[in-house]
Amino acid sequence: MKVECSKFDIDCITSISEVLQFLSGKWTFLVITELLKEPQRFNHLRRSLGNINTKGLTDTLRNLEVHQMIKREVFSTVPVTVEYSITEKGKAFTDVFNEIRRWKNEWEAPVNSNKSVKLN
Repeated sequence: MKVECSKFDIDCITSISEVLQFLSGKWTFLVITELLKEPQRFNHLRRSLGNINTKGLTDTLRNLEVHQMIKREVFSTVPVTVEYSITEKGKAFTDVFNEIRRWKNEWEAPVNSNKSVKLN
């Protein structure tokens, strides 16, 4: 039996796939959540995230900037100051965060730390 996708399903899957491609980085969600709190300079952001390396943070910030989720602002100081902030597009993503949390709270069973999953 062959199941055909409706136009909605194809559009939905394509949209989700495209978004996940640029949000799939290891640090992406954490960078977004830090910048939702307040604009931050690179080193402050790096310290806030803990064990992220410079290259990882740089790559994540560039990716988010290219996709207009964050804004990079350069100030003419000595030395040059660069500050990153969330854009309106990035702020709109908080609705997605809230839906993910709502879904998790509704559907995820509490984790019993005494039980572990054994994979063969």
